[in-house]
Amino acid sequence: MELNHHIRQISDDIKAGRFINEASVSQGIVLRLLHALDWQIFDSKIVSPEYSVEGGRVDFALCHPRSKPIVFIEVKQIGQAEGAERQLFEYAFHNGVPMAILTDGQEWHFYLPGEQGQYQERRVYKLDILERDIKESVHRFQRYLEYHAVSSGKAIEAARKDYQNVARNRQIKETLPLAWKKLIEQQDDLLIELVADKVESLCGYKPDPDTVANFFAENAKYTESGLPHKLIQARKPKTQPQPGGVHSARHYGFTLKGRDFQARNARDVMIQILGELARTDSSFLDRFAARPKHGRKRRFVARSKSELYPDRPDLCEEHSHQLVPGWWVGTNYSKENIFKIVKMACEVAGLSFGRELTIRI
Repeated sequence: MELNHHIRQISDDIKAGRFINEASVSQGIVLRLLHALDWQIFDSKIVSPEYSVEGGRVDFALCHPRSKPIVFIEVKQIGQAEGAERQLFEYAFHNGVPMAILTDGQEWHFYLPGEQGQYQERRVYKLDILERDIKESVHRFQRYLEYHAVSSGKAIEAARKDYQNVARNRQIKETLPLAWKKLIEQQDDLLIELVADKVESLCGYKPDPDTVANFFAENAKYTESGLPHKLIQARKPKTQPQPGGVHSARHYGFTLKGRDFQARNARDVMIQILGELARTDSSFLDRFAARPKHGRKRRFVARSKSELYPDRPDLCEEHSHQLVPGWWVGTNYSKENIFKIVKMACEVAGLSFGRELTIRI
């Protein structure tokens, strides 16, 4: 009888309540599946029941070579497997057994006790034969528990590979909220642009970058994990702390080496500063453009409009400004990004931001 037929019949018997204790699970499910997976269940040096370990016994030890355990299986009554990992892990760890399996017949938990993390983090796979497709159940049993796969080392190798994928996915999930938090806090220009485009598609009006940035600042509240906590229901004006080098004032402008300049808005402040630095240093724009870190996909200054907004020709005409002949700067930025661009310009020009150059935006 093929493995899939065994699994199907076992599933039917579980649904019918025919396994009433651990002994029936061991005899009617575990040994039946091991036999279908080519284990010599009648050779106690290969499939060793009630295997003695220091301080206790393991229900089954699968051995290769003979009498040398390579897999421990702990069996529980259906529905009572939860919380039984600790003892099984201790037995496997102290005996150098690379794989441990905890099962109540319906759920099969495959572990690598020697890996890092809490018990659940060392679980390679959880298989519920009532919930999973028959083909998936067959695949997992053959991958982790088939005799030739275990004896050749391929099963352990496959389990370690799957564990690495599980650990990687877990780390990705843990890091995603932090990445989202950083994008919001740093007011990423592409994220702002994406939201602005979506607003325009929904209502026909496109907000400027500052409107979107202010929305992020006012409405995105985070827990320590970085997950969105709640949206502010009643928006109230708030006084935001000013970053170093930024002076809060009624009028826009900047002070460069003691000289005061007025501006119409934050973008005009950026344009004037870049233009002034380019006027006093003919190599400034070349050196600024040579900086490897600009926007994630765009350049803050460039020789052509198209370089400012790759793949976004719609932004080139409306949101670009010619600093000097042959040099353009993008203007579709929030105040937070303008602050970063000006600070970067100070680094290129060798100016002390906050002392030699202060801005009012």
